[in-house]
Amino acid sequence: MPETTRARRILLADADAFFVAVARLVDPEGAGRAPLLIVGGAAGSRGVVCSASYETRKFGVRSAMPISRALRLCPDALCVPVPRRACGVKHREIRDVLERFTPTVQAASIDEWYLDLGGTERLHGNASLEEIAHRIRTEVRAVTGLSISLGGGTSKLIAKLAVERAKPKPGTGATGVHIVPRGEELAFMRQLALADIPGIGPKTSARLSDAGLRGVEDVLALDDPALARLIGAGDAAWLSERVRGIDDAEVVEREVAKSISRDETFDTDLHDDLLLEGELAELVGRAASDLRSDSLRARTVTVRIRDSDFTTRQASRTVEEALESDRALFAVARSLLAKLRRARRVPARLVGVALSNFTPPPAVQLALFDGARAPLETAKDREVSRAVDSVRARFGRDAIAPGRKPRSR
Repeated sequence: MPETTRARRILLADADAFFVAVARLVDPEGAGRAPLLIVGGAAGSRGVVCSASYETRKFGVRSAMPISRALRLCPDALCVPVPRRACGVKHREIRDVLERFTPTVQAASIDEWYLDLGGTERLHGNASLEEIAHRIRTEVRAVTGLSISLGGGTSKLIAKLAVERAKPKPGTGATGVHIVPRGEELAFMRQLALADIPGIGPKTSARLSDAGLRGVEDVLALDDPALARLIGAGDAAWLSERVRGIDDAEVVEREVAKSISRDETFDTDLHDDLLLEGELAELVGRAASDLRSDSLRARTVTVRIRDSDFTTRQASRTVEEALESDRALFAVARSLLAKLRRARRVPARLVGVALSNFTPPPAVQLALFDGARAPLETAKDREVSRAVDSVRARFGRDAIAPGRKPRSR
């Protein structure tokens, strides 16, 4: 392993059941008293599980599971929407604590942060990485009321895999911190299945399994030429490093997202245009809310649809005027959905929307359009959308539902 990699001290902080924990802080009397499911996508039984409390997981409930199935496994579970704004606040609070321990913090997601502790030895009195991790965990709990787990080692890959061993799941005896000491990376990796390694998804895992490769030990038993013959030279070089815990990726500040997207996979394929428009309206509303929370507007709208035969199609439109309101963005998205449906009218199993080509709102809204051309979005549209954001932040996502156009007769 290269010297620069061996010398690094990297942690991954992962908030425990983040959405569930935040929801219980927001509503301790309601959400705090029941097995909890955080729902993403459509309301009711058509959504999917974004996060499940430990009480539901013992029944077999998992993230990304359809709500209808989750409720069959755990009928007493309470379903609540993702508390998005509160999650954003807690994300920033946790990051503020982490930056007290090192200036090099990278947000990997809403509930994960990489920390590079290299060069901070004197700051922490030459404490071990494990000691620092426990200090961080205690401080985050005291400041935010939330629990985090930390995995650590000499690379981001090792830290990512170690944090799964750190999580204090019932019956595991884990303490919330798991550090892989320098020099023990290979011994740690030997315990893992290939499917555990980030970057190896279900399709790749199945392809490797077909080649007789299921665990890290299976790959380590092959020399490089033999592995290349099985899976190709490019994939073999990548996999050979990963199974040894080698990952030279640096901890750097994450770039601003280039797009905001939301999609929904249906329990039952949909053929009715009105129902599809309703699902699209909900997705546009969620994406637009996130857009406004980041003080952005979007010029490009993309609608994606996956047909019942798994054919995936999409259509995009870029407008001159950057948009932020639900009404204007949905008007563009609705026309794109209609275009896709005209091209191929078969039941749909998924619909999605993506907003991109971002610009910040101008300090002063200029009159860019003359009287002969109506703008796609008005000041009133923006005011209405922001008012809706405020209501939902206080009373929940379902406090105001998107309107549905009645079917023409």
